[in-house]
Amino acid sequence: MRVVGYRHSLPIEDANALIDAEAERPSPKGRDLLVSVKAVSVNPVDTKVRKGADPAGALKQLGFDAAGVVVETGPDVGLFQPGDEVFYAGTLDRPGTNAEFHLVDERIVGKKPSSLGFGAAAALPLTAITAWELLFDRLELRRSADEKRSVLIVGAAGGVGSIAIQLVRKLTGATVIATASRPETAEWCRSMGAHHVIDHSGPFPAQLQARGVAAADLVLGLNASDQHAPQIAEVLAPQGRFGLIDDPAALDIKLFKRKSVSIHWEFMFTRPLFGTADMIRQHELLTEVGGLVDQGVLRSTVADSLGVINAANLKKAHALLESGKSRGKLVLEGF
Repeated sequence: MRVVGYRHSLPIEDANALIDAEAERPSPKGRDLLVSVKAVSVNPVDTKVRKGADPAGALKQLGFDAAGVVVETGPDVGLFQPGDEVFYAGTLDRPGTNAEFHLVDERIVGKKPSSLGFGAAAALPLTAITAWELLFDRLELRRSADEKRSVLIVGAAGGVGSIAIQLVRKLTGATVIATASRPETAEWCRSMGAHHVIDHSGPFPAQLQARGVAAADLVLGLNASDQHAPQIAEVLAPQGRFGLIDDPAALDIKLFKRKSVSIHWEFMFTRPLFGTADMIRQHELLTEVGGLVDQGVLRSTVADSLGVINAANLKKAHALLESGKSRGKLVLEGF
C-alpha cells in the first residue's frame, strides 16, 4: 500500500523531508478497525513529530486525523462493521494515517457525519477532541445557556481555536473572545462565532475593557503561552482557570499565584496512549460531535484542500503550518 513518511528529521524545504513509500497492508487484531483512508488533515503535531522524532533511517509513517471506510475488523470489535464511514484522530504510538489503509482502535473512532464529505470530516477529530476535553473536562465549562462566564481563546484562528469558538458559542451562554493578529484571521474567528476579537500582538487589558469585558473567567492558551502568560495572568479573573495545549520552553506559573488560578494541560492522546478506563469517551465524544454537525450546530473547520495524499502536497501543508499563517484546517483527499 502507498504511505507517506520520513526517514530522517529534516527541514521541510529538504527534498527528503517527506517521502512517498510502500508498506505492507496491516491486519486488524483485538478491537482494531482497518480503515481505507479517504482523506486526512494536517496538525501542528505532525510537524513537531517530523522535526523532533528522528527514526534514524527507518520509515516513520506520519498522520493523525483521518476519515475513511472500515474494510475489516478485529475479533473483539463491537461498535463498527465493514462499510461504516468513520473519522478519528489516531494516536502517537502507532503508524500514522498518511496511508491507503490504517489500523485504529474502535474506542477512539466515531461515525463520520453523514452531511460531510470525507475531506470536511477529516478536518475535525483531533481538534474537536482537544477543544472538547479542554473546555468541558479540564476547565469544567458548563454546557448550558445559563453558563455566563467569559472565555478568552488565545491564538484562536487555528484548528483547535476554530472548533473551540463554536463549542463555546453554540453549546453554552458564555461570551467568547478570540485573539488573532491579521485581518483575515480575525474575520475567520468572527465567522466561527466569536463575540469579540482582539489582537494578541497588542495589550490584552485595554482591548477587553474596550469591549466591555472586565476579566476573563477562563483562558485557553493555544500557542506562545509563555509569551502571553503575563497578559493572561493580568486579565484572568480571581480564581479563574487557564488551560493550554502548546509546549512552551518555560512557563512562569508564579504569575498566577496571587489570583489562585488553576492551570490545566490538555493532551488529546493521553487516553489512547495510556489505555485509560475511559478511553471509549473519545468514541462517544466524536459520535456527539458528528451528530451536532449533522444537526447544523457545528460546521467543519476546513480552510483549504491541497489535493491528493502524497509527499509533495503534505510538504506544502507542513510548510504552511510552520509559517504560522494558516487558519482552520488543511486537508488532502485520495491517493
